[in-house]
Amino acid sequence: MPHTYTNLLFHIVFATKERYPFISQQYEERFYEYIGGVVRGLNGVCIEIGGMPDHVHIIVRLKPTLNVSKFLEQLKPAITNWARTVIDPKFEWQTGYGAFTVGESQLPTVRRYVQNQKQHHIKQIFDEEFKDMLRAASIGFDEKYLWK
Repeated sequence: MPHTYTNLLFHIVFATKERYPFISQQYEERFYEYIGGVVRGLNGVCIEIGGMPDHVHIIVRLKPTLNVSKFLEQLKPAITNWARTVIDPKFEWQTGYGAFTVGESQLPTVRRYVQNQKQHHIKQIFDEEFKDMLRAASIGFDEKYLWK
């Protein structure tokens, strides 16, 4: 084939350090706008952002030249620098993250899921949500290492 064709969609989830609720409603819209700008600056396409005060879900389309770990190595520090200036000087992310591939046919469902985080978390806490996501993706884990 003379050209490369990709559609690399990822649902990425990451949480604040010690799950501290830094992302209050007061800052949420600006925070998400900033994340979208950083994603674009990294040559990604931000499709959806949602979350809670202690964690973020993003759906992004990445080029094949930028793998997920390199993308997050650039994204998270950029967000941290902004958040420390605007939200709280102590703002910090946990080191890890969850990244899940999304098929184009699944995109509408995953978008609604990310958009409806506040309603979702009325019924389920983040710990259980994340474990359910790992199980659905057949990713093994040891609970004692999930949050440390």
